[in-house]
Amino acid sequence: MSSLSRIAVLDDYQGVALSLADWGSLGVPVDVFRDTIKDEDALAARLAPYDAIVLMRERTPFPRSLIERLPNLKLLVTTAGRNLSVDSGALKERGITFCGTGGGVSQTAELTWGLILALVRDIPAQDRSLREGRWQTALGEGLEGQTLGIIGLGKQGQRVAKVALAFGMRVIAWSQNLTAETAAAHGAERVEKEALLREADVVTLHLVLSARSRHTIGAAELSLMKPGAFLVNTSRGPLVDSQALESALREGRIAGAGLDVFDEEPLAAGASIAALPNTVLTPHLGYVTRGNLATFYQGAVEDIAAYLAGAPIRVI
Repeated sequence: MSSLSRIAVLDDYQGVALSLADWGSLGVPVDVFRDTIKDEDALAARLAPYDAIVLMRERTPFPRSLIERLPNLKLLVTTAGRNLSVDSGALKERGITFCGTGGGVSQTAELTWGLILALVRDIPAQDRSLREGRWQTALGEGLEGQTLGIIGLGKQGQRVAKVALAFGMRVIAWSQNLTAETAAAHGAERVEKEALLREADVVTLHLVLSARSRHTIGAAELSLMKPGAFLVNTSRGPLVDSQALESALREGRIAGAGLDVFDEEPLAAGASIAALPNTVLTPHLGYVTRGNLATFYQGAVEDIAAYLAGAPIRVI
């Protein structure tokens, strides 16, 4: 058997953590924080009293420098099955148990299509126009017969491809390790990155962020896209060079962008990207559905209960 004195649940933006899981069953006091602290000194001071901490995905990174400043930490739980912003090696050296939870994989693909449809049919602007008394102020685009370029044909990209085929779109795909056979198995044609950017009417990214994938889309890549093409990113902000993207949008070199992710999150008030009219922006909602957050928080409670029973589960 193990013991814990106090649990911190971080970055509960909507204030739903306590209502979506039975934290009271643990018999341990739980404090929920709804804000994100970027300053490490302030974050370390806040978290120092806790011996168990629950992370919501990658909203608060846990590097070695922070871990070494939390002497009481015994258990770290991250929602979902992995968290690349946590230094798991530093946790292991300290003997801190690190666990994950279950979680859905379809939600981000669903939001991707929400952004694509909002962009090509100009839905946000038309909604505003109608409410302001104007009727049919712009022409949207259809998807049938258009080309969708998917960068990263993994679990998310495959779901996005399936919907594109239902819309009657041609699907092309690229990633460094993608084979023609894998692409064909999901109704896509494997092409080189440059060809994808030149041919696609909509480009959507579905890659894991790493040193290799950072700025997969930069100024050179944006220059290859059609002037009428749209870019969608529901994966991670730094996959795209944000300054290069803003320049391309401002100058009309691409038609628009749908973004659910940003270099710094939460997005700062007054951020320049928010002033660009040819964008549809959402606050990292890809995985944020009631059902998925319930799975996350209930899994976190299960992890903590198992730790208290001396038999940790879902150890990363």
